[in-house]
Amino acid sequence: MFISRKSLSRSVHDEHQEQPELVETRGGNLCTSVTVWRKSLIVTCKGFTVIDSNGNLVYRVDTYVGGRPMELVLMDGSGKPILTMRRSTNLRLVGTWLIYGGEVGEFCTSEKPVFYVKKSINILNANSNVLAYVYRRSSDKRYAYVIEGSYSHRSCKVLDETKRVVAEIRPKHALKRGISFGLEVFVLIVQAGFDPGYAMGLVLLLDQMFS
Repeated sequence: MFISRKSLSRSVHDEHQEQPELVETRGGNLCTSVTVWRKSLIVTCKGFTVIDSNGNLVYRVDTYVGGRPMELVLMDGSGKPILTMRRSTNLRLVGTWLIYGGEVGEFCTSEKPVFYVKKSINILNANSNVLAYVYRRSSDKRYAYVIEGSYSHRSCKVLDETKRVVAEIRPKHALKRGISFGLEVFVLIVQAGFDPGYAMGLVLLLDQMFS
């Protein structure tokens, strides 16, 4: 059984003035803004539904397994897999997820991960604001990106090596007073030059790490 995409769009956007998909930042840069709903379109599944400012479905995640899944697949609006994320079973990479491009086989012996995302352990990190580190290779000592903030408050930033913000999670606010979307609906803003699909993949992993 599916939830109507039109009803989703109305429930998310009716009380909020829709923002254009491409918006201009204070610095004059363009960014992509999408609304993330922490719910699958399939009633029997857990997952995410992501729509643009026009109400078009751009990403979806449908997870049939209860509890903590070992694998997540991010699909585009048509259901085509664009990213596969797997928990590492390597003891050396405890707390790490591997991100692969597209759909990968069960054993995945030939495919190489695009990113390794490691949850930050606060007792080992002086900066308690850090949620996770993103590496291009498992052997890298220097991270490619760092995620800071609070996922429980839906307030996070993805920063590159130069501390430039490339993506951001923000609460979604309604224009009418007294209306709140809560934690189940929030906004993902991605700066030009950073892949929105990868940004959404990081959202999925934060949800696994901190929910």
